Amino acid sequence: MRFAIVGNPESPDLEPLLERIEQKAATLGISLIFEPWLATHAGRASAPLEEIGDDVSLFLTLGGDGTLLRAARIAAPLGIPVLGCNLGRLGFLTLVPTDELEAAMSSVASGEYELEERLALRIEVQVNGPNVPEARNFYAINDAVIHKSGFARLISFRVLADDDVVGQFSADGIILATATGSTAYSLSAGGPIVSPTMEGIVATPISPHTLAVRPVVFPGDTRISVELLSGDHDLQLTVDGQRGHPLSVGDRVQVVRSRHPVRLVRLPDYSFFTVLRRKLRWGDVRAHPDSGPGADPRG
Repeated sequence: MRFAIVGNPESPDLEPLLERIEQKAATLGISLIFEPWLATHAGRASAPLEEIGDDVSLFLTLGGDGTLLRAARIAAPLGIPVLGCNLGRLGFLTLVPTDELEAAMSSVASGEYELEERLALRIEVQVNGPNVPEARNFYAINDAVIHKSGFARLISFRVLADDDVVGQFSADGIILATATGSTAYSLSAGGPIVSPTMEGIVATPISPHTLAVRPVVFPGDTRISVELLSGDHDLQLTVDGQRGHPLSVGDRVQVVRSRHPVRLVRLPDYSFFTVLRRKLRWGDVRAHPDSGPGADPRG
C-alpha cells in the first residue's frame, strides 16, 4: 500500500505532522510519496502530482478543502480515493482532525472504511466567432461560476437544459454546482443543501434582478448550457475557486457529468449531517439552560 502526501504550502508547522505520518506508516507497512516541496528530508520519495501513477492506493491531503480539490483533480481520473486531514477553518471535504490522523491511517490500512463516489463536472467553453481556438475543457468537483471579474454589473444569459430553454436571466452571475459543491459558494448565494451522494446539478443565480428566479436542481445526466448575451467585458469562468478562464459575450459554457467521479474515503462516525451540525450549526436547536421535563423550549 502506498500513500501520496499532498499539503498546503501556507499551512504552518507541517513538519511535525509529516513526521507523525512517517512513523505511523512505518508501523503499518505503508510506503509514502510526497509532493516535491514536502520532501525536505533525505530519503523522502517525491514526485509532482501530475506524475504520480496509479500505483498509489490513496491521496492523503493536509490542509483545507482547497488542497483536497487540487489533489482530487489528479486522483479522480486515475480512480484513486482521497482522504483529507483538515488544517483549515471549515472543511466539508477534509473531515479528519489532526489528532485523529493516525487512527484514520490505521482504518484505511485495515480496510475499515467506505468509498463515496461523488459526481463531478466536465465544463466546456465554446468560444463564439470566426477563427477561434478549440473549445477549452475543465474538470470541476465543486462548481463552475460565471461572473464578472471587475465591477459588479449585471450579466444577461440564457440557460438551457439539454435543448430545453430554462429561461433568460439578468444577474451578477450563475453557479453550476455538484451536490458536493452545494455547501460551498452555492449555499452562500441562497442555493439548497444537497446530500452529497445525489447525482444532481444545482443552478444558482447570483443576486438575480428579479425575485422570480430561484435555484434549480437538475438530474445529473442533464447537459446544461449557459449562453452569454450581454455583460460588456471582464466576464470570467471560475472552476472550483482555483482556475479561471476569460469569457466574452456570445460564448457558451456547457456543463455535463464527468466520466471521472471523485472517490472520497469515509470513515465511521463522519456522516455528512454530523459535519453539517458541527461545522455550520445546521439544525442546532440548543437547549435552554432552564429546560427540563415540562419546560417551554421557547424560553
